[in-house]
Amino acid sequence: MTDPTSRQPEPTRAWVIHPELTSDRERRDAQAALDEGISLAAALPGLLVVGSEIVRLSHPHPGALFGTGKIDELKARLKAQEIELVLIDGPVSPVQQRNLEKAWGVKILDRTGLILEIFSDRARTREGVLQVEMAALSYQRTRLVRAWTHLERQRGGLGFVGGPGETQIEADRRAIDEHLTRLRKQLSKVVKTRELHRAARARVPFPVIALVGYTNAGKSTLFNRMTGAEVMVKDMLFATLDPTMRGVTLPGKSGGVGRKVILSDTVGFISDLPTQLVAAFRATLEEVLGADVILHVRDISAEETDEQARDVEAILDALGVSPDLPRIEVWNKIDRLDAEARAARETEAARNADVIATSALTGAGVDGLTATIEAHLARETTRDVLKLGFAEGKARAWLHEAHVVTSETQDETGWEIVVDWTGRQKAEFTTRSD
Repeated sequence: MTDPTSRQPEPTRAWVIHPELTSDRERRDAQAALDEGISLAAALPGLLVVGSEIVRLSHPHPGALFGTGKIDELKARLKAQEIELVLIDGPVSPVQQRNLEKAWGVKILDRTGLILEIFSDRARTREGVLQVEMAALSYQRTRLVRAWTHLERQRGGLGFVGGPGETQIEADRRAIDEHLTRLRKQLSKVVKTRELHRAARARVPFPVIALVGYTNAGKSTLFNRMTGAEVMVKDMLFATLDPTMRGVTLPGKSGGVGRKVILSDTVGFISDLPTQLVAAFRATLEEVLGADVILHVRDISAEETDEQARDVEAILDALGVSPDLPRIEVWNKIDRLDAEARAARETEAARNADVIATSALTGAGVDGLTATIEAHLARETTRDVLKLGFAEGKARAWLHEAHVVTSETQDETGWEIVVDWTGRQKAEFTTRSD
């Protein structure tokens, strides 16, 4: 006989609404935006998306987002579908949220709150958890704190998704600020530890190759393909949250062994990324700022691939990534295109030395990608001849470990070593030798 206490809670019935502001000339395609909102909702455990719709309005109503007639129309639809949670794919002010919850008798979650919930569910490293909590507290400062429902108890989320009619108290800003201060102190300790790890890597400064791209572009699949790692891969937004790094040896000329690099997988970007998260995850994306080459992975099969690419570039610019930093566009998921579209994309990519068409799933084009990475690094490489005495054995070992030695001869005084290295490697070696 089944123990009734062991049953999983019923999923929360959710409805997704995308408000299309017709007065905004720069707005995204409404259907594509709604589809992304549904995917965001699907990425949060414990939700069942029952339905969705686009609501067109010229301007948002300051008190309730929608007009009275639309609110009444939606109320009837939500009641008929027994909806418990409405996800609004856009910004919702605290006043609008309170009024809509009162009118509809359901919980409201806007795009920022939903993304924070997903990040809370996915964060695994100590730093990631702390950064999400800080971002959530910054968001909560202007909102009401609500009691948890079965959805939070099931997931251990941030507590945004509460039930209507529950006790709602205004967040004590002083208490939140004190909590933020404690979190910043904890985070500073975690960041120092990570800086020590990064400094350890810098002692053998392999070039860093950072994968960036719109969420669900296939970065983790490509990362696994290139490194043999087993990072979680799922057809889901924000499947990867915490950065992952692995060493990779690139193939050399004539099938030989090439240089070693560090490949870094990062959190996927998304349009209208909450400002709290851009700030909170800047430290997590430091590996991008310090990269030698950026791989911009695009889902070339997506209808909005060009818009997604622009969103990624905008975020990189906001992070302070230099436009001069070498970038390779990886047109991923060509296996999802029909034969004619695939041939067209591959021909287009072949015309640009910094664009590679790939399928991380099948491995198509990955060899060409590694060769392009090697070519980029070679462009940044200079050749020097070093004379090291026998007492400088540690320095010689460092050069070999960094895979920068091209040739070496020995005489009665020591070694003459020919090296091909990047400016960063040369600077690190010089610092160690001083």
